[in-house]
Amino acid sequence: MLGRVHVAVSLLTAATVLTGCGSTLEDVKITMATGSEPGVYYRLGNALADVWSGRLGIARPQVVATAGSKDNVTRLVNNQAQVGFSQADAVEGVAGASKLRALARMHDDYLQIIVRADLPVTKLSQLSGMRVSIGARESGVEIIAKLLLQAENVTPQTVNLSLDESALAMREGRIEAFFWSGGLPTAGITQLTRDLGVRMLDLRDELPPFREKYPVYGSATLPASTYNLQTAPVTTLVVRNFLLVTESMPDDVAEALVRQMFEGQPDLAKAHSAARTIEQRSAIETSPVPLHNGAMRYYRESKV
Repeated sequence: MLGRVHVAVSLLTAATVLTGCGSTLEDVKITMATGSEPGVYYRLGNALADVWSGRLGIARPQVVATAGSKDNVTRLVNNQAQVGFSQADAVEGVAGASKLRALARMHDDYLQIIVRADLPVTKLSQLSGMRVSIGARESGVEIIAKLLLQAENVTPQTVNLSLDESALAMREGRIEAFFWSGGLPTAGITQLTRDLGVRMLDLRDELPPFREKYPVYGSATLPASTYNLQTAPVTTLVVRNFLLVTESMPDDVAEALVRQMFEGQPDLAKAHSAARTIEQRSAIETSPVPLHNGAMRYYRESKV
């Protein structure tokens, strides 16, 4: 997912001792909103809800689906949410983004351009004139898709559909391709490979000039076994994911959330394999968003 999560936190008045963090904090009530339900954000959000409730002794956070990264960042800066997942590119150009603070760099998202296998389409340029979903409005997917299509002067007939909606539209023949940015594997695409013949487009020719213009993005080569879509590896775009809050979150709360996320990481990995890539040293790499003071305290104590 450029992809997906929003987590709202409200602080109440009763005191609770949060075991494992050495602090007495206000009772914390958390509402978590994620990206689309088949996406990695949603699954990790539910896993985090279980970890935080079990380890911090708080009520299990409520998990809610959202449009994705851009939606989440907007909610954060407008004080409609206090924590949220976002792709790194979604914070750029948002009014009020200076309020944002990061708890951690999470897993990386991979751009996945899925096309029907019965079409002679193997290059991005061949999407011109075709019916293509570029992700839900206000999603990280939409950001990446628009930038890439514009950079390559590719002009499909675009529609804004979520991952669920895109998969259904492809099954029904209403679109020929769709963009998705998310962790690997994404359940919705795995299911689509079982129901319908599809392939993933390789971007090895397009990425060098694109990354020079937009250095926030990386690249990676995915093995053919990722979805069993093709016989050769696929090169695609990579974007970092952050777990974000605002500067108003108390340091003790931020530190507790980060600490228990790492201590509960085995449970996160059971929910989705993308959680295995979350590690302390890379978690501090959240530029252009500064780390929250509470998160920084945790990393310093952990000697990162």
